[in-house]
Amino acid sequence: MLALLLVLVVGLTGCSGTGPSGLSGTYGEDALALVETLRTAISLPNDAPDKAEAQAQAKRMINDFAARYQRDPSLAKLSSYTTIRTALNSLAGHYSSYPNRPVPEKLKQRLEQEFAQVEAALKRGS
Repeated sequence: MLALLLVLVVGLTGCSGTGPSGLSGTYGEDALALVETLRTAISLPNDAPDKAEAQAQAKRMINDFAARYQRDPSLAKLSSYTTIRTALNSLAGHYSSYPNRPVPEKLKQRLEQEFAQVEAALKRGS
């Protein structure tokens, strides 16, 4: 009986919608959570003790977000989706070219503008 209960609990928790990065499976909620995580990761000072963990969480969330939503053709038409993909590509380009350098202020400002556009588009439903 205990074994059956253990299998049931493991099966139900394994089938829940959230992954290790905390994505819910709802595009709007996940996009807002990703924006907030990215804001946190790029705004922390370099000497912050939790900077490495924030960056690792952001990377996991970016990967999970891309894996979950990149093949959904209905999202390709949404301005929030195209804008968030632009922001992710910009950040990925910086990290691949300059992995040990902090995000430049100019890129941070551009990302913040794109994050605001994503939030506004999500409020409008697009």
